Amino acid sequence: MDEKKEFKRKVVFRMLMLIMVLLLFAVPSIFAQQTTEEGTLITVDPEVQKFGLIAAALAFGLGALGAGMAISRVGAAAMGAIGEKPEIAGQALIFIALAEGLVVFGFITALMILGKV
Repeated sequence: MDEKKEFKRKVVFRMLMLIMVLLLFAVPSIFAQQTTEEGTLITVDPEVQKFGLIAAALAFGLGALGAGMAISRVGAAAMGAIGEKPEIAGQALIFIALAEGLVVFGFITALMILGKV
């Protein structure tokens, strides 16, 4: 059983790393040039852009990783509690949704960072 959990952790970690690398290399072309209200072109400093993209990838990636860990623990505890006392299913769902909010906050933070880069 521990081998299955370790394998799942490795797969999830590799998927998150792949997403972060894709964000790092795919997004710069979108945000490379910006225009002002007068129509003049503003180029973003590549160093600032690089660190902004890394920050956005970390915000989303770590938020998703933390939410996954929280949901795994809260979900297991909630299912055990529901098995003993079925009438608390609504409360258990609220706790799982609170843990899911971490992903939303990470996503919004990443979008805010990408909007500034």
